[in-house]
Amino acid sequence: MKHYESLGYLVSHLNIDLQNALDEKLKRYQLDIKLWPVLFALWQEEGITQTELSKRCDVANYTMTRLLDQLQTQGLIHRHQEADNRRAFQIFLTDIGKALEQDLIREAERVNDNFLVNLSEDEQASFILMLNKINRFPT
Repeated sequence: MKHYESLGYLVSHLNIDLQNALDEKLKRYQLDIKLWPVLFALWQEEGITQTELSKRCDVANYTMTRLLDQLQTQGLIHRHQEADNRRAFQIFLTDIGKALEQDLIREAERVNDNFLVNLSEDEQASFILMLNKINRFPT
């Protein structure tokens, strides 16, 4: 099998290139790619616990702690301690964190568009549908 016939190689190569391109865009906002999944998850739903956020972002809880510390230092999130569970914190975006959503989503869309530019609109839709199927995500 040649490397250009290997699903793993092709997906890995695409993932690295996508992450590097988005990371370059995020640097303009003093952010890096590690923070992207956390912000993206919080824009979809605030007030979830760190444990839930770790699951959604597929990172270890101790890693999430470091990411949240970084976001809190940058003034993008705040933690709210739950009254009935002193060890659980709900995570909320600050106004600054909320205000970044539109700009950062636009930056991510531009990155995606640059990678999909050689595909027709129908091919793009099919590609996204196939990736969702492969990943077993609902479509």
